[in-house]
Amino acid sequence: MIVNDLVKHQNPWLSLGRETGIVVSSRVRLARNLKDRAFPGWAGEKECDRLCKEVADACGKVGRLSGAVVLDMAGLDELERELLKERRLISSEFADRRGGSALILSADERIAIMVNEEDHLRLQAIAPGLCLEETWREIDAVDSEIDRHLNYAYSPTLGYLTACPTNVGTGLRASVMVHLAGLRLTGDFDRVMKGLTRLNLAVRGLFGEGSEAFGGMVQVSNQSTLGESEQAILARLLGIVQDLIVHERNARARLMEKSRIVALDQVSRALAILKHAMLISSMEAVELLSILRLGADLKLVDGISEAGINELLLVTQPGHLQMRLGRKLDSKERDRMRAEFVAGRLRHVEIAEQRG
Repeated sequence: MIVNDLVKHQNPWLSLGRETGIVVSSRVRLARNLKDRAFPGWAGEKECDRLCKEVADACGKVGRLSGAVVLDMAGLDELERELLKERRLISSEFADRRGGSALILSADERIAIMVNEEDHLRLQAIAPGLCLEETWREIDAVDSEIDRHLNYAYSPTLGYLTACPTNVGTGLRASVMVHLAGLRLTGDFDRVMKGLTRLNLAVRGLFGEGSEAFGGMVQVSNQSTLGESEQAILARLLGIVQDLIVHERNARARLMEKSRIVALDQVSRALAILKHAMLISSMEAVELLSILRLGADLKLVDGISEAGINELLLVTQPGHLQMRLGRKLDSKERDRMRAEFVAGRLRHVEIAEQRG
């Protein structure tokens, strides 16, 4: 498998074949380092190369990683890196890495291991819908197998040792992506986001750290990794996400009961722009597709499913768009091609009340 082949594959976190509703995906990431080895930021390229080989050899002995590919970051071009970032397989920081770094990717894309990012290993499992426990068990099993072949840096008092003190302890960062378009339309979104911050949770946009919450697409994750067990961290996050789901469902119910015309107007406007605009930026696409996704959930549109909109959210991003066309485009060309592509995919989509 080479990187541009990924464009042809379904991405597991966007659930192209399964309706997930308010919760889009769940992800669990673990930070690990090898004992008595310099952290990547302090190690030289030769040392990082040796560690990459050591980790790749260890991962080759893990049953769940049978058929996984090892992608040398030094051998990837700009578009390939962007594509991996958009598919949430690598971080923005890792996209800038060159020699001495590699991505180990399972055949189904559910497991991804960044080697020599901020830490020696960043292991993640990702899956559609609300399935934190399932995702945790999957990555924990992989971590345990790797641990049999590598010597992790671990303190009996502090837990796993990491390059950044905020990850010391369990090294676990769990995140859930939720679609809060209803709260956006009712005006309650900012208040809820402030509440999450007060609960010591990190709130990011669709594409992780540094991205904004366009269209009410929000990643919610724990910030504390020390002083709690993995189970406690997951249980606390799960409880908060379940509360978010209730708030969002209530917001959608209020919209349909008291402000149905507002919801219908917003969905109609979004669909009209998506079908007829000549230029659409990537962030505008996220905003408009988010409203259309809400419309699909509220049965206000015919002709497209939530899963179809999920796919459009991904394939209209710059890396995917250019990779599909097989060439680099400037921003105006991307906006034009994105508008043409989306209009083509939505040509049979209609507002439900207009059908017949």
